[in-house]
Amino acid sequence: MKKIILYLRSASFLLVFGLATLIHSATCLLVLPLLPLRRRFKFAILLNHFVVRWFSLACGVRYRIEGLENLEGIKAGIIVSNHQSEWETFYLQTIVSPLCTVLKKELLQLPFFGWALALIKPIAIDRKVKSGALKQIVQQGSEKLAQNFWVLIFPEGTRVPPGRRVKFSKTGALLAVETGAPIIPVAHNAGEIWPAKGFVKHSGELKLVIGKPILPEGRDVEELHQESSQWIERHRDMLSTP
Repeated sequence: MKKIILYLRSASFLLVFGLATLIHSATCLLVLPLLPLRRRFKFAILLNHFVVRWFSLACGVRYRIEGLENLEGIKAGIIVSNHQSEWETFYLQTIVSPLCTVLKKELLQLPFFGWALALIKPIAIDRKVKSGALKQIVQQGSEKLAQNFWVLIFPEGTRVPPGRRVKFSKTGALLAVETGAPIIPVAHNAGEIWPAKGFVKHSGELKLVIGKPILPEGRDVEELHQESSQWIERHRDMLSTP
């Protein structure tokens, strides 16, 4: 019976999630071109707020969010987070705005959702050209931060299932040294509740921790990279279900 309920909850969530995404994306294509860029974010992330709440309701998920106070008083910073699922891409947009995400350019080609995403001008990179992608992130990220836009970077480069380990890129540290913007490390266990692959979404407690700002003044790229990546790895492992 529990398994049946799990499948029904997942089906209910995905059905409404899909319809909401399609309707909102189509609406964004009509509305966003009429708005200045900052107001586009406010309209676009209405979907994010809905998805976060609907996921909790439909799948029986409890959220435990810690460290929101660490974002206070910062005009714009670099959020560096582990990447396990789709959930964090929706949630992180709801806690700071406007938040410009570094993502693969293929996403912008998705019908409706990708087209709408392009209208808020994310940093879309070609992962096949590593050197060019890094330069693009630093250049465009610097421009966004100068305009008081936050920047979101997933240093693993792609969604990584819980328990698997990959090397973190130094992109966040490079951008911080270039701009003087603080790094805000984030860790979570979203992949245990909303897996990157598969139909079933699980109930339970989804935990996310926001660390204190890591300031780049007087520090080099390697030092910043080590501190931020070690913080994420340590807290990610602490949040994992035993």
